[in-house]
Amino acid sequence: MPAALPLAHPQTAERRQGMTPGILILYSLLAIALLLAVSLPFATDYVGADNDDTMRLVMVRDLLAGQSWFDTTQYRLGLAGGTLMHWSRFVDLPIANLIDIFSLFTGRERAEALALAVWPLSLTVPVIFGMGLAGFRLGGKGAMHATLVLTVLFLVALNRFQPGAIDHHNVQLALAACIAAMLLDPFMRARDHAIAGALSGLAIAIGAETTPLIAAVCLVVSLRWVWHGPAFRDAAAAFGLALAATVTFAFFATVAPSRYGQVTCDSLSYGFYALATFGGGALFLTASLASGRSRAGRFAALAVAGAVIGAAVLLIAPGCLANPLDTLDPLLKTFWLSGVIEAQSALEQFHREPASIGTFYMPGLLAILVCLWRIRRKEAREAHGVLLALIAVSFTVTLIQIRGAIFSNLLSALPLGFLIADLRNAANAAPRNIRRASAFFLVTLASVPASWALAGAALPGRSQALLTEGLSAKAAARASCTDMASIRPLADEPVGVVAGPSNIGAAILRYTGHRVLSAPYHRNQGGMLTEMHIGLSNPHQAEAFLRGAHVTLLAFCPDDTQTRDLAKAEPEGLYADLLKGRVPAYLEPVAGTEGAVLRLYRVKPQ
Repeated sequence: MPAALPLAHPQTAERRQGMTPGILILYSLLAIALLLAVSLPFATDYVGADNDDTMRLVMVRDLLAGQSWFDTTQYRLGLAGGTLMHWSRFVDLPIANLIDIFSLFTGRERAEALALAVWPLSLTVPVIFGMGLAGFRLGGKGAMHATLVLTVLFLVALNRFQPGAIDHHNVQLALAACIAAMLLDPFMRARDHAIAGALSGLAIAIGAETTPLIAAVCLVVSLRWVWHGPAFRDAAAAFGLALAATVTFAFFATVAPSRYGQVTCDSLSYGFYALATFGGGALFLTASLASGRSRAGRFAALAVAGAVIGAAVLLIAPGCLANPLDTLDPLLKTFWLSGVIEAQSALEQFHREPASIGTFYMPGLLAILVCLWRIRRKEAREAHGVLLALIAVSFTVTLIQIRGAIFSNLLSALPLGFLIADLRNAANAAPRNIRRASAFFLVTLASVPASWALAGAALPGRSQALLTEGLSAKAAARASCTDMASIRPLADEPVGVVAGPSNIGAAILRYTGHRVLSAPYHRNQGGMLTEMHIGLSNPHQAEAFLRGAHVTLLAFCPDDTQTRDLAKAEPEGLYADLLKGRVPAYLEPVAGTEGAVLRLYRVKPQ
């Protein structure tokens, strides 16, 4: 074990006091209390507002009902045969276990409500632990507290940790926080890097969104091995071996044998398994065999390994170098993907809603600048280099798709928290210095993504109107058509196939036994396209689509944005006619829903 602290701030050795589990527990309890305070008073349902939360519950219910662990097909979604989902059973399992445990003491619905509250709240603990440990390793006690304050504010403002939020993004954030903490180990221990490798493998297994971040982690570990040589050999080898072993375990534990040879770019498949295992193994062998060489020799060995891995990517999964959503049908891009905020690029979002740009981009950009400044001043240079790589990759993803902002905003709390701690010390040392106090206040304010959101909402003009009126109106429309009371008449109908807008598909699956054509998932292109063609086609052609897909019920939501867009695009289409009150002869209104927010029509037998 090296005696020096190559990653640590010069004063870290003097700041060893103050990092205790009790502090992390207190911050975790604070985060949970605040999350409950901001969510429970306004809660109308025990499932999160995101479609993915509802669909995850449907998947968990199917698992509990006896569907195979290896079969992630949602048989009630899409055209006949269902839709193979790309989500990991590793997230379904703890939720299902919690439901089973709570079912021992209460009814099934209440057991679901308790499980869906406990799971996201419990994930605040690993996030707080990872960010607190990383902040302490970066700059000591002061940096730890500042980082934890920023992290708590981030968690409370983000809806992914509120009760009911059971999508996998909260798990991914917890993994990212803990990986960063392990990489910042000042002693470069094999133990911590083995944990980082295992967590990286688990992140790959849970969702492809983290793949760019994990690639950056692997590159960081590799380059640090090149730089440090023998002192980093055990750490690099442990990381590579743990990564390969974890991905191997995850692949055989969750992928059905019949799909071992398939390559998919949005989930763990042979492509990610082979490349991650090959890359981890190559790092293990290279670090084990070439650590004694000169720095140039180590770089050459790593370059050869990288070239071989690059060739493997082109051979095994060349399609995964592109965005999986690029293959979507143009119709889906126009009427669905263009309305998904997290899938927008920076340029598209700027044209769409410039007031929101600060929320998604400014904390990450500020953190990148701080890292570069610290590196230039040789202050905890290597630690900030590690963080720079992780934040810069996440920030680059955010430029392409906004979904990457949650990772860049979370990790930005580390360098920004350290800077805030230093600015606070400087301000306290000179209480009458207005410039120092102002710098501390402004940097703290700029480091909180919610500050930028509030600033954007306060802007006058068109941006404010869109932010406060357009988005809230859309949310209200979604809530009305997906409410249990709106869907209850549909549950009373004989089980069949429902055609309706994608935004209500998951709710129909949750509350009824019907199969739905459409829900907002890119693997269900066939069902989504069929529903769109039904809405766009004239009534005669729409009947052919309805009968061809064996639709028995049409769920029509006049307030749904996509429905209105389809009606506007084709004024002679079925949806346009239904908005005007013209009902074709082959549709029979379900009694009691004629003036409801969700209008139901039976498709008469031919």
